[in-house]
Amino acid sequence: MQLTNKRILVTGGAGFIGSNLANHLAAENDVIVVDDGYLGTPENLDNAVEFHKKSVLDKDLPTDVDVVFHLAALSSYKMHEENPTKGARVNVEGFVNAVEQARNDGCDTVVYASTSSIYGDRTEPSPVSMDVTVNTGYEASKLAREKYAEYFANHYDMSMAGMRFFSVYQGYGGAEEHKKEYANVIAQFADDMAKGEAPVLFGDGTQTRDFTHVDDIVRGLVLAAENQLTGVYNLGTGEQISFNELVELLNDELGTDIEPEYIENPIPDSVYVHDTMADYSQIHAETGWEPNTELSDGLKLVCDQYK
Repeated sequence: MQLTNKRILVTGGAGFIGSNLANHLAAENDVIVVDDGYLGTPENLDNAVEFHKKSVLDKDLPTDVDVVFHLAALSSYKMHEENPTKGARVNVEGFVNAVEQARNDGCDTVVYASTSSIYGDRTEPSPVSMDVTVNTGYEASKLAREKYAEYFANHYDMSMAGMRFFSVYQGYGGAEEHKKEYANVIAQFADDMAKGEAPVLFGDGTQTRDFTHVDDIVRGLVLAAENQLTGVYNLGTGEQISFNELVELLNDELGTDIEPEYIENPIPDSVYVHDTMADYSQIHAETGWEPNTELSDGLKLVCDQYK
């Protein structure tokens, strides 16, 4: 199935990843966005995108579509700890509600956001086949999503593709600014350093992330829908870099010489993910997807807006 001349729903579509996806798809499709405005804003969307300010818990979602991209979520550990019940409602009940309405309207293709956090600490690539555990309400809600997706796939023969994202970044000015404290660390560090301020690092800065540019994430989401995948897939680069190294690279790109500020990690060691790295072989085998944006190129794009 090619995503051209289709009717497509993106939940959470006014947020960072969602707006990038919706704007990309709107060039050749009728795109509808549902977003409650918590981390998203319609200002992120092109005029061609149809916007509805709604919650995924609502009973009258515009699900008469060909494909649903379900990205709406409370998307961090901190958000869930502030209100675990709300986190479960939005991330689990909201997912089931949106998929069930889509199924009743005849849609059988859903691509949804899961998380790489459930792999825990990894200094080698994490395959989707590895056993996972949950240590936070956020991780529990995303794993529950995967299990409900398995139910919809097995019971109703729907195409249900769960995408485990690895540290998606772009930069302020590219829909991340609205997220503020919840924006990816690349956007936060670059913005601080461009202002001459020290980026704040938890612990000693040796923690690592597999930073993946949003353009590669969007391409992976589209391929998952076009190939009507079912299962769970990683979207990441298969490489990792420490926060200390990231600061050095940003200094080089911005022409600055700013030392980071180190503080005690406010997140308990028992739940903090220190290292991540993706094994993307599964989606590569089924669609040919692989990351196209080198970190150096991505950082240049992030920093160019400050020059």
